[in-house]
Amino acid sequence: MGEIFNTLIINPIVNLLLVFYVFFTKLGIPGSLGFALIGLTVIIRFVLHPFYKQQMDLSKKMTNLKPELETLQKKYKDDKQKLQHAQLQLYKDKGINPAGGCLVGLLQMPFILGLYNALNIFLQGGSIKTVIEQVNKIAYIDFLKISTIDPIFFGFNLAKAPSGFQTLGIHYLMIPVITFYLQYLQGKYTFPTPAKTVTVDGEKKGEDMSQIMSSQMKIMFPLMVGYFSYILPVGLAIYWNVFSLFSVVQYMGKSKSQ
Repeated sequence: MGEIFNTLIINPIVNLLLVFYVFFTKLGIPGSLGFALIGLTVIIRFVLHPFYKQQMDLSKKMTNLKPELETLQKKYKDDKQKLQHAQLQLYKDKGINPAGGCLVGLLQMPFILGLYNALNIFLQGGSIKTVIEQVNKIAYIDFLKISTIDPIFFGFNLAKAPSGFQTLGIHYLMIPVITFYLQYLQGKYTFPTPAKTVTVDGEKKGEDMSQIMSSQMKIMFPLMVGYFSYILPVGLAIYWNVFSLFSVVQYMGKSKSQ
């Protein structure tokens, strides 16, 4: 199983990184590995674009569905079970899966795991010579083989985790903060706000499933990714942040055009 994952995910990611790294290195651009990561992220983002488009359509449908959901909440305000059944039936009739917003996150997991392993190959703690030998073994063609690696990108060592900021520098704490914020912005568009729960005499009669899920995901997922960006190498945070930035811009552009 591990060998299959290496062949299908890790090795192609390493070679894509090499393509960008060799390109930027030959141009003499400092921080070539960081720019290679950005280039790789853009490629992955385009590969997943159809799924993101589907997710944006889901977000729009959920927003348009709010009036009908509010009507159901008023109708079944005293019967939570009937309310949930009616909501599920409405979602089914409209062809909507409320959990569909999680799909893209799940689809990213193989790429994130592959990128993490690829970065470990590029940025492992061994000697530069050992690292280069390991990378060159995976290279598909001789043109992609390298003779040196520079892990520094705009003052950040891509191989280091921000959790070591005591020795690396306080500026490393910017990484998890930025990561959390971009993930939160992305979540605002990815998980649309469901219809408000109807209240009776100022008290909630039970929150519906989609409202609870949306509220939790908007906070928990950014916190989780922000924490990972604190304990894992900076290189992974670059992937998350560029990915999120593209998504936020795409969602904002689509919202303005509608």
